[in-house]
Amino acid sequence: MTFNPNQSLPQEEVDEIVDTAIEDNDVVLFIKGTKHMPQCGYSDRALGLVGQHREEFEAVDVLDSLEEFRTALERHSGWETTPQTFVDGEFIGGSDILAELDERGELGQKLSV
Repeated sequence: MTFNPNQSLPQEEVDEIVDTAIEDNDVVLFIKGTKHMPQCGYSDRALGLVGQHREEFEAVDVLDSLEEFRTALERHSGWETTPQTFVDGEFIGGSDILAELDERGELGQKLSV
């Protein structure tokens, strides 16, 4: 298997993927990799934190079109970094914010939509 980083989706298609994922899911994480095989430590941490409080949530792998996902996500959150977590269409944050909410005992309540 060969990884071709220059093969990406058109920006319009990625915009639609991001818009639809945020609109159609109570909780969605945009991560590098998948739920079963995260490809960075921050994505793994975010998955673990959300998974402690919710069984059902959507995860979108941004690696196929990283630059396009960064552009699309920035429109919604003001940030181009991943992971990003949205709850009921609202940007919550990345793994650091999830960890802070968890430490304060607020993450479970935030994710219980």
